[in-house]
Parts: sequence; structure tokens; C-alpha cells
Amino acid sequence: MVDGPFKGVVIAGNRANPGTQGVEAIVSPVMAANPDPKPGRWILPLVILGMIAFTYFFVSSLPEGSPTTTLALASTTTTVEGTGTTQPGAATTVPNAAQAYLDELDAVNAELQTLSTEMVTVNEGFDADPRTIEFDEAGTRLEAVVTDTTALADRVKALTPPAGLETNQEALVSAIDFCAGAAQDALDGLRSSDTGELRNAAVDVYTTSAAGFDTEVQNAKNAAGATPDA
Repeated sequence: MVDGPFKGVVIAGNRANPGTQGVEAIVSPVMAANPDPKPGRWILPLVILGMIAFTYFFVSSLPEGSPTTTLALASTTTTVEGTGTTQPGAATTVPNAAQAYLDELDAVNAELQTLSTEMVTVNEGFDADPRTIEFDEAGTRLEAVVTDTTALADRVKALTPPAGLETNQEALVSAIDFCAGAAQDALDGLRSSDTGELRNAAVDVYTTSAAGFDTEVQNAKNAAGATPDA
């Protein structure tokens, strides 16, 4: 209210809006009674927190795993058909027929390796300067090597391999045939006008073939299930 010509007139800017007062009267009690208009928004975080806590304690209670796992493997026994002899120190059994075949190969191989050493000894003695083995002695000793090697080759060819060792038998015959041929070539080279090339080459073939025969004997043992020589 103002004095003067405008006495009795109410200046709107200087009094409160009666409509606003009405609204405040209605809203204020409600706000006081429910300060959070969305009480359900706290339920989901609490549920998630509970799940995390449960998972943590569940995992923590699990027993620790073993760092390594060892499997107990059962030992196996390999048996070639038929009854026979069990090799010492091995869980394998070799039939009697196969064992007899392998024993004969061992005997032939032992003699062949001795002849191989003899071949080298004679050849080196004849080539030495001065010679430690003269021509006549060298000829006689090489003749013996030829005869003995040929006899060994005949023994191997006469063998009947057990089933499964046919391929090994073929390789053994081939190796000892090379030895027999090389022994004869070495003797022929000694008696020829050759300066030693033929004889030395034949000695190399003999020793190489003898070593190959030894390897094939071991292969036959492995194929038969026997234990190779230590």
C-alpha cells in the first residue's frame, strides 16, 4: 500500500504471490514426510554387493590345486607269439625258434668282426714302411679271410628267419655277401700289378659291410622283441 494518488493500490512486486503461498503449504508437508522420492534405487546396489561378497567367500573356501599331476603308468609286456625265453632285465619274451636264430647271428657276427680286424691288420702291415707283413704272408692270411667269410655267408643264407624277420634276413645276407666279395677283391688286388688302390678300397668295403652286419643283427633283435646288447 502507498500514500498519494495511488493510495490503496497494492504493488505486486512488494507482496508475496498468494498462489505461491498455497503451493508451499501443500508441498512442504509432503517433502518433510518423504525426503527420498525413489527409495527403491538402493535395493539393486545392495543385491550386487551381497553377490560379490558371497562369491569372494565361496572362492576363498575352495581347496588349493596340486601344482603337478603324476599319472601312474602300468608296465607293459611285449610277447612274440609262441612260448620262449624271457630276456634278462626286460619284460619281453622271445620264442625258442627266434632265440636260436638270434644266437646263430651273434655267433656269425662275432667271427665276422674278428675277420674284419684281421683284414685291416694284414693290409696295414703290408703297406707299412718298412713292411711288417711280407707278400707271401699277406697272401696266405687274406686267403684265410676269403675262405672264412664265404663260409659265414653260407651259414647266414642257410638260416630260416622267424615270422616277421624276413626283411632283416635279407639285409643280413646282403651285408655279408659284400664282405665275401670284398675279401676276394682284396686278395686279387694284392696279387695284381695294382699299386694298392684296389686292395685298400676292398678293405674299406669289407670293414663297412661288417659294421653294417653288426647293425642289422641288432635290428633283428629289436624286431624280435629281444633286448639289444648293452
